[in-house]
This record gives sequence, structure tokens and C-alpha cells, in this order.
Amino acid sequence: MNIQQLEYILAVHEYRHFANAAKTCGVTQPTLSMMIQKLEDELGVKIFDRSVHPVKPTEIGARVLEQARITLKHLNQISELIAIEQNQAKGVFQLGVIPTIAPFMVPELIKEKESAYCDIELILKEKTTDSIISELADGRLDGGLMASPVNHPRLVEYPIYYEKFYAYVSPNDRLHQCETINLSKIDIDHIWLLENVHCMRGQIERLCRKRKNSSQTPAVKYEAGSIDTLINIVDMNHGMTIIPEMSAMGLSEERQENLRELEGVTAVREVSLVVNKEYLHRAILKAVIEIISSAVPKLMKNPDLKKFVVDL
Repeated sequence: MNIQQLEYILAVHEYRHFANAAKTCGVTQPTLSMMIQKLEDELGVKIFDRSVHPVKPTEIGARVLEQARITLKHLNQISELIAIEQNQAKGVFQLGVIPTIAPFMVPELIKEKESAYCDIELILKEKTTDSIISELADGRLDGGLMASPVNHPRLVEYPIYYEKFYAYVSPNDRLHQCETINLSKIDIDHIWLLENVHCMRGQIERLCRKRKNSSQTPAVKYEAGSIDTLINIVDMNHGMTIIPEMSAMGLSEERQENLRELEGVTAVREVSLVVNKEYLHRAILKAVIEIISSAVPKLMKNPDLKKFVVDL
């Protein structure tokens, strides 16, 4: 058994496909298959069920994979300890970014990384909140840029910025004539929401229930997969949606005319860099926080806004 074999089985587990796993590992499929077969022969068990597509771990294989992940994580920590001792901001940082942040922050992060004086390879991956939490907990991601507080026992949160929520109202709707939007007077059926996999959906539902003093789940006619889709739906139909400040800042001048502040309430989303408690490389962590912070407008980094954060 060797480190390479452990990396190969984890790659197959991630991609559920031998050819794709081999490509990621930089080897041919026959080489990868042979090495995994040798490991299975050595252990005397089958790690993967190859009779189904996509391939999946056997019951004992799932336990082997979990131990392989832990083993590789501990081996990587040896290198991290040396880098920490030398205080080097050098290495790879895999950062998951939720879909309601990625379109606005990823381009800025790429720009900031190119101008940053650090030897860090920043790998950006767009993932849902649940996926990021799962992959942070088991070490497949180094960090997650996501709405918080998450309050996960195995994770640590570093708040970066706070963005206000705004109403985006259809020009075809009577509400467009209002200077501000009072959510306590809005029929929840008027509000278009994201699908349930997005944590922002929960924030908006809580905000709307709070303003309506109702415990009922809002009715949804269509569950959009992105904020851009919501905005397009509102533009071409009736009703409104709720969008975060960074999304509002990226709107065209024409669409800016459809923005309205929320009346009588300051609603804010906190965005944090979240890492596993066992993440050791403080120099890299500090550098990544600085890169993210540099990509955010100064007004959105006001910690006084934390008291207005809407729970996830």
C-alpha cells in the first residue's frame, strides 16, 4: 500500500469514473486500474463495485475510503507544519464559493490573486452550502466563502463582509411606484425565490415571515437556480425578488431603477471564510483572507452591520 494508491481510490470515489479519475491524477486508465487492483488484492477486499455505472464503493470500500482520506490529510499536515514553522504563505488553497456569491466575487478574487504578492495556488470551486460544509468537514476543501453563521462544531468562521438585502421590483408591477418596500404588506406570492439548495432562500423566507408575522411557508411558483434568473423573471413578469447588495451593484443603470430599499428593517447577509478547525497553515489562511477582503468594497466591511444579519 502506498500514498499514490490512496490518492487513486479517492479520485475514483470523487468522479465515480475510472477514466476521469485517471485524467485528474495524470496517469493512464490502465495504470490507475492496475494500481487499484493491486491495493484490493493486498487488502483482500473489493473497494469498488464495477458492475454498476457510475461505479460506487462497496460497504467495506466506503470504510477504506474514509480511512484513506484521514491518512492523506494527516500526511499533508506534516508539510503544513514545516511551512508554518517557516511562516511561508506558500501552497494550494481550495476554496468553495456558493452560487449566490460566485458570479460577483470570483472575477474579483482572480484579479486580486494576480496582483497579490504570495505564492499561493488558489483553486476556486462553485458549490452549494451543504456541499462546502461536507467537504470542509472531511478535508476535501480548505475553505468556503459562504453566508454565515454556520455554527458547525468542526468549522471556524472568519467574517469578511456584510451586504444588505434589497427588493428588486418588476416595472410591470404596481409596487414599482413605491419608494420603499414594506414586506409586512406584501403578499408572499409576489416574491420570487431561489430553489431550496441555496441558503439565501432560507434567509429570505425568514425575513418575509418575520415581516408578515406568519409561520406559513411562502408559496413559490417557480424555484430559480440563480439570482440572474430571478431578475430576468421579474423584468418580464410581475412581482419582485430580494437580492444581496453585491448583486445589486452589478446591475445596469436601467435595472438599478428597479431597486428598492426595505422599509423599517435593515436586513444583512454575513459572508465569511469558513475553514476546518484542524486547518494548520495560518500563513496561507491569513493571505487568503487578505485577498478576499481586498476584493470587497470598504463600506461592506463594517462589523457594526453584524447585528442586522438574517439567520440562515
